[in-house]
Amino acid sequence: MGGGGCPTASGSRRSPVVTVSASESGVSAAGHVLRSGGGPTALTPLSDAETVTTGDLREPEAVDQLLAGTDVLVHMAGTSVERPLPEVIENNLRALHAVYEGARRHAVRRVVFASSNHAFGMHPVTERLDAAAPFRPDGFYGLSKAWGELMGQMYWDRHGIEGVALRIGSAEPRPTEFRHLSTWLGHDDLAQLVLRSIAAPVRGYLAVWGVSNNPRSYWDNAAAAAIGYRPTQSAEDYAAEILARENPLDPVARTLQGGSFTTMDYTPEAERPGRDARSRSG
Repeated sequence: MGGGGCPTASGSRRSPVVTVSASESGVSAAGHVLRSGGGPTALTPLSDAETVTTGDLREPEAVDQLLAGTDVLVHMAGTSVERPLPEVIENNLRALHAVYEGARRHAVRRVVFASSNHAFGMHPVTERLDAAAPFRPDGFYGLSKAWGELMGQMYWDRHGIEGVALRIGSAEPRPTEFRHLSTWLGHDDLAQLVLRSIAAPVRGYLAVWGVSNNPRSYWDNAAAAAIGYRPTQSAEDYAAEILARENPLDPVARTLQGGSFTTMDYTPEAERPGRDARSRSG
């Protein structure tokens, strides 16, 4: 967990607080740059205005320590890949609920939530999705992000906590495979998107796509443009190099926006219930 700044003598609100997992990337609220947690290596402050704390976000005491006096929370912690459901429940459901309850206790004005494209991963690659697209999660991880977005909407409707959900694509230093030509989110663009989400005059709940300026993108990002997001990076700059390589995805995964996540523990069409009856009727 990271926090930018600390309460002033006059009692004004702190700079934004950013939560990250130890092995994940996070955006420094004070330094405005992306940096990696480096696995078990402890994060260190990037400036005199930044403090770093560690704790279990499922525990109210840890959340209270983190959120006391803050105005905006950028929540990027949690499980970020497909994992067994019990782990996802602990890190992405229980922890998020604890964070939102903490935000409610401490009158946090806004929560910026790291959602994921995997909440929509079972949409075909032939569809172009806008911010109002229906959820089609490609696994338990994507399902947890759909739940998180709905939680953000609920906490706005019931408690007045503003919410911005960032449906992050492939946040990588550079695109390396065919799918990334559509889904890549460069680190500079990620930092910009987070900063826009913190500062934008949003009164309510908003979801935007976290994607760079990719001509092949699956997503219409007019909602992000409306809050001032102007991506400067593009996966197309790497297209020639990527297209010279073999696409690593299996035939089914190539047809779905979530890529490799879509065919983990996947039941092929020929093995699904009612398949024999459908074949006979055809």
